[in-house]
Amino acid sequence: MVDLCGPVNQNDTTDLPAEAVLSKSLRPALIASRRTIADYPAPLRHLLTGLADESIPAALISPARCDVGRIVPPAIEVIQHPAYDVPLTDYYNRKILIERLAKRRTNVLHCLCESKASFTRWLSRRTALPYLVTVNSLPRRWSRLSLSSRRCAKIIVPAETIAGRLTGNAFRHVPKVLAGRVEQIKTGTFTSRAITCFSSSDRVAGIIIAASLKKMRDFEILFGALRHLAIDGHEFMIVLIGTGRVQRPLWRLLSRLGMLRMVTFIDEWQSPDAVLAAGDIFIQPRPAPAFSSILLNAMSVGAAVATAPGGVDDLIIADQTAVTFDPADELSIYDCLRRLFNRKEMARKLARQAQRHVKVNYTVSRMVAETISAYADAIEWFKG
Repeated sequence: MVDLCGPVNQNDTTDLPAEAVLSKSLRPALIASRRTIADYPAPLRHLLTGLADESIPAALISPARCDVGRIVPPAIEVIQHPAYDVPLTDYYNRKILIERLAKRRTNVLHCLCESKASFTRWLSRRTALPYLVTVNSLPRRWSRLSLSSRRCAKIIVPAETIAGRLTGNAFRHVPKVLAGRVEQIKTGTFTSRAITCFSSSDRVAGIIIAASLKKMRDFEILFGALRHLAIDGHEFMIVLIGTGRVQRPLWRLLSRLGMLRMVTFIDEWQSPDAVLAAGDIFIQPRPAPAFSSILLNAMSVGAAVATAPGGVDDLIIADQTAVTFDPADELSIYDCLRRLFNRKEMARKLARQAQRHVKVNYTVSRMVAETISAYADAIEWFKG
């Protein structure tokens, strides 16, 4: 077992103020999954940049063959694991990872996705380090996180709905001893000065749809409503963000509806602001099972949001930050979207209110500060 705890050199911090001592002593390693990098590139970039700005020498443990160049600032060390992505090298890859963490004097681990919880638990045991786990999704009915009560200092959640599900009495997904360690840190983003919603009368309206392409029925209902809007004379283009098994059947559906030329497919979400800047309306067609970074960014740039309530819906305040519809009712979707198109000033007011809500409650500075504080608390808790 490798002991990595403790500051690099305590003598170096004796004459520094408390904030500088904190930054100098923290040496976190953040463990990302492919899902983290695919679904949360902007929040991850903001967090890593914030740590770098605070002169905290952080490292990102990234899956092999995963492009993180647009996410990770130069000051952050990237450790690819496995280092050798070939069969029968598991032992050597884990040995290399432990040695690299020891060399950089890592003193706290941060698991960024619940799918890496078991791996992080193993790594914390081998390195004798405290760790934190971020849970971005609602747990499934009978699922249970693999956590160590002796080394897991905190469970970080971005939304109250996730915290409630994790610790609720109906299906307790974490042991009672860990329920008191759940802490909410809201995902941070930057807001635009202007709003994109119907900001120019000279261009065709843009609709952004973010969805997992898994159930064809969802899209038959949604695009049925959108087709009726087009028949009514509303002009718009659609950007559909998502991947899944029904992508080809969806193309055939759009072809039958005569809407294929209206839709652009995007399966990569690395530059959210650039995509969302072209959108007047953002649609989330189903309740979100996980905190939606895309929804947060849509509100931050000032798009009018139309969504199905439920799931992780902390951002959704009906008729204040979003308009809501029944995802199984084509008429409900049609009426909701028609209201936005026919009452553009109302749509702009809705977008402005959502943007203001995000600006007040979901700041990058608060996210970074609270995360740094959580790292420091974890180290102190583990020492005690």
